[in-house]
Amino acid sequence: MPGFEIINYKEKKAINDIFDKNGGVLFAHGYEKLRKKFHVREFEKNISRKFKIKNSLVVSSGTAAIKIALKSLGIKSGDEVITQSFNFIATIEAIIDTGAKPIICGIDKNLNMDINDLQKKISKKTKAIIPVHMLGQSVEIDKIVSIAKKNKLFVVEDNCESVGGKFRDKHLGTFGHLGILSFDFGKTITTGEGGAILTNNSKLFKICKEYHDHGHKNSKNLTRGNDIRSRVGFNYRMTELQAAIGKVQLKKLNFILKNNKKRYFELFKNLSKKFFIRKDIKHSRGINDTFIFLVEKKNTREKIIKILKKYKIGTKNLPDAIKWHCSYYWNHAMEKKQIKNSKTSKEILNKYISIPIFINKPLKTYRNLSEEISNIN
Repeated sequence: MPGFEIINYKEKKAINDIFDKNGGVLFAHGYEKLRKKFHVREFEKNISRKFKIKNSLVVSSGTAAIKIALKSLGIKSGDEVITQSFNFIATIEAIIDTGAKPIICGIDKNLNMDINDLQKKISKKTKAIIPVHMLGQSVEIDKIVSIAKKNKLFVVEDNCESVGGKFRDKHLGTFGHLGILSFDFGKTITTGEGGAILTNNSKLFKICKEYHDHGHKNSKNLTRGNDIRSRVGFNYRMTELQAAIGKVQLKKLNFILKNNKKRYFELFKNLSKKFFIRKDIKHSRGINDTFIFLVEKKNTREKIIKILKKYKIGTKNLPDAIKWHCSYYWNHAMEKKQIKNSKTSKEILNKYISIPIFINKPLKTYRNLSEEISNIN
């Protein structure tokens, strides 16, 4: 369930309060005489508290967050960064934007990063691994972190699509050297656009914070106009408007996860008897925002999609947006070898259907949908 479904008077009040009570300041820095609050800084503190992480930095998008994370690690031209074939193109774009080369790792039957293939893809040029918790479920993050540690590689944990998920009772996005969240309009919680970087490494956090703000050190004893800088940066800042909404949405996360689970279970009850269901891996807890199952026969897949359209639900990424979520289709961005490496993944993904979970759709809708699909011959 995307957070936009439950945007209401609370988010509206948070926006109005910026103008009515906080001087109308939309910028995250300065203007102390006009304002009473710094919403961006408060949002970061709330994120750190919620996800039990030392440092949080909110930025303009999840894509920007990945790039900032890679820059903080010193990823540059000539380096290789391994990520998975089932992904969103933003991860590839961020790697390329640092000058590095994306290396594609295949996926397993559960649509997660293939651990065996990952180990084969590591070379002398490999500097980092970006595992992606796709569509609400955890990868085998413990094994990936172990492999990275053994090979002295960095891990940037892309948790843009599974905010609120856990592995061994620890939040996804807090296992790697840096973790990434996304708050775009279709994500679990939303600020319209926006993202966050999570890390327990104070040195990396300092670099991220400076880089995302034109290199500003934000020295306490200096005005912003006289501030010093030690690096070239860029502008990937979040606005006060986004952060004010984000604080409200973050409080709704538990409610979202609870209601996802109810609707997900209505599909699971019947369809798990007939199809292979993509399930949470051992020791993990997904966010149940997408129900994904394997349908071998093409004509059966077509029948299911027609039923979904009848209920005005549709699919999520598989198959409707597979060209944006499978690296086989990204020949405009990658070498032919990486496209070839993605062919098997494309064939696997083509057999899956993903059903989005919406809180505005009543439980009865998912119950009826489940029964109708299970009765297909």
